[in-house]
Amino acid sequence: MSEGLARPGVVIGPYPERAEPGSGVLDRMGVGAVALSRRLTGSGVRRCTHLVGAVNRWGAVLAEESDPQLRSRAGALRLRLPAEGLSRELVAEGFALVREVAGRSCGMRHYDAQLVGGWILLRGMLAEMETGEGKTLTATLPACMAALAGIPVHIVTVNDYLVTRDAEAMGPIYCFLGLRVGAITEGMDAEARRRAYACDITYCSNKQLAFDYLKDRLTLAGVTSPLRLQVEALCTERPRLQSLLLRGLCFAIVDEADSVLIDEARTPLIISRPGGNEDQRRSFEQALALARGLSLGANYLVETRDREVRLTDGGRRRLEAAGAPLGGIWRGRRRREELVRQALVAEHLFARDRHYLLKDGRVQIIDEFTGRVMADRSWERGLHQLIEVKEGVAVSAHKETLARISYQRFFRRYLRLAGMTGTAQEVADELWSVYRLRTVRVPPHRPLRRHARGERLFRDTGTKWVAVVSAIRALHEQGRPILVGTRSVGASEHLSGLLSRAGLPHCVLNARQDEQEAEIIEQAGRRGRITVATNMAGRGTDIRLDGAVVALGGLHVLATERHEAGRIDRQLFGRCARQGDPGSYCAFLSLEDELFTVYGPAGLVPVVQALLRGDRALSGWLSRWVTAAAQRAAERRHARIRRGLLRADERMGEALAFTRRVE
Repeated sequence: MSEGLARPGVVIGPYPERAEPGSGVLDRMGVGAVALSRRLTGSGVRRCTHLVGAVNRWGAVLAEESDPQLRSRAGALRLRLPAEGLSRELVAEGFALVREVAGRSCGMRHYDAQLVGGWILLRGMLAEMETGEGKTLTATLPACMAALAGIPVHIVTVNDYLVTRDAEAMGPIYCFLGLRVGAITEGMDAEARRRAYACDITYCSNKQLAFDYLKDRLTLAGVTSPLRLQVEALCTERPRLQSLLLRGLCFAIVDEADSVLIDEARTPLIISRPGGNEDQRRSFEQALALARGLSLGANYLVETRDREVRLTDGGRRRLEAAGAPLGGIWRGRRRREELVRQALVAEHLFARDRHYLLKDGRVQIIDEFTGRVMADRSWERGLHQLIEVKEGVAVSAHKETLARISYQRFFRRYLRLAGMTGTAQEVADELWSVYRLRTVRVPPHRPLRRHARGERLFRDTGTKWVAVVSAIRALHEQGRPILVGTRSVGASEHLSGLLSRAGLPHCVLNARQDEQEAEIIEQAGRRGRITVATNMAGRGTDIRLDGAVVALGGLHVLATERHEAGRIDRQLFGRCARQGDPGSYCAFLSLEDELFTVYGPAGLVPVVQALLRGDRALSGWLSRWVTAAAQRAAERRHARIRRGLLRADERMGEALAFTRRVE
């Protein structure tokens, strides 16, 4: 991408975005060959050493200048960058300027490792930086350079809390340089969103951003010709351009990129409106009643690994007989079987306090990767309404789809895309093949002092929880703070009850306490503190240690289950030993954990069960091998789901383009 063509305007149009990349066989073969060659040619970090040296030389000069002189220098860069582009020489001066301004306005100066990360991001790659290396501050370097060049920048993170926190914390840097910063959060009206997107740099969550883009697609109604939009702006009183929220998709920096681009890419984003069926509750109640009248095995099979329910021939015949007296929709085979199949999914595959909460009389989805409530999201194809009937709460209106897109197709439309995360190597090939994002590992600023204490695999959950409480007690008596990771709200509250009965003071952080997240995390590094948390404590948070805690060995992280993606475990373990602090971690697992019951190697799990008697635990290479095999199986399945969603989305996009309809 030429930097001069990355700005909305006459040349590139008022709403720039990239055309869809090819997806044919030859395209995929070419992507695979490039991915292999990029792995073989090394990380490319060594090439950044000259840049770091140049930045440090500029830093010595800028340290002697006054604030007005620095502002004048920023103004000069704003004139030169659009004409000369993001050359290495100008970037070195600009990075030095941003670092000096950050030190004066925020009391933070970028480390050399952050300069390397900033250069990687500016070049449109993904920087893998250790947890705690300061990715929020790193993002200010490429954001300021692009914004000074006139390129609109979107800094994308995973939730509104981080959007607000990061925009406020980094805001003084941007204001010093004469740049405007905006933030997009839930509840903002269209005009407020338009003003925020009109800023030089906009902080937003991936969900808010993608939905605002879909709203723009509905506003454009399939019209994407820049010339036609510009003519319309001249000839009509209310042109569509004035109603758009975004200014196009120019440059995005995605924080926690593996979470946004990989984990959340399994579900399409859908804009919908309420349907008009007043009898829907009765239909959903009938579907659940019919589902509960079927027999597992004889009439249906539950495919736990694929999260699907399959009707048998006997089940179809029984449904036909049971539905005939009901009349209406129950006479149609396809609709009848789809509704009952969804009812069985609601019954068997979705559990309260794991996949959703009952809060304020509503079913609210829990994001399995972040542990946070997604209050405004709903499952499609009647599943959400069936769960509402199952739980006996008010049934929300069934939704009619207006527009949809996957994260894969959305983020590929940016003219330049960059990302940063602490865990990307496991999915580096997928990030390249889908998004053309090359992953580059950035060495840490300080040597890591994170010590692994291994994992212990127990026969059943009861034995595991007894061992967990015992380990927590031992560490608590030493005075060390402990962060205990759980995979669900239910598990965190179960452990809380066990700790209370054991007389161990603690606090809980899950989707029920999301408003107290910052306060709970702030105190998690204090001497003797016990914090039980779901994945909410795994992303975008800093746990600062008391001075006495450092001498005791730092924070200890104890995982009570492994996640389906090993990257998420690494994120949890990364809560300890940040920025050279000491820390340790371990995992206590059970063969009854979902990872093993669903994805465990079929022939090996019974053998391991036979080895484990009483409270005996398995550790060492065999435990690690069983866990790794189960995680590989889960990750392969999720990768297939993402590929399937992308291909289906591409086929739908091609069909809609042919009919000239909105996505």
